[in-house]
Amino acid sequence: MHRMTDEQWRAFVSQGTRTGKLSTVRADGSPHVTPVWFLLDGDDVVFNTEKDGVKGRNLVRDGRFALCVDEDRPPYAFVLLQGSAEISEDPDETLRWAGRLGARYMGEDRAEGYAARNGGPGNLLVRARIEKVVAFAGIAD
Repeated sequence: MHRMTDEQWRAFVSQGTRTGKLSTVRADGSPHVTPVWFLLDGDDVVFNTEKDGVKGRNLVRDGRFALCVDEDRPPYAFVLLQGSAEISEDPDETLRWAGRLGARYMGEDRAEGYAARNGGPGNLLVRARIEKVVAFAGIAD
């Protein structure tokens, strides 16, 4: 097992269509975990969510998050990102990022449809500032 470098973990989380498992804080302090489509943008994780959904409400109230991205096959690897989120309802930015997310996960030919679906009214753009990284590869080696 070895710790990933900054360059390695960034490449790992950006590879293919790996989803993240996002943990947010519920109003009662308990955790809420859900899969998300995401992109890295510098030192931020960017994703969309519904304003009235559980993760959207949680992040508006308490911006703390943890996002785990893993490889579920030997020799196994994972990256855990922690930090705090900023929320935007800017319609142009929300639509633009929804299209970029759609392109990553569904292909360029379907990006526009996913932008319209996930970037319209009632959706939020989440820009989550990465403050801590734990990243290991070769766990089973």
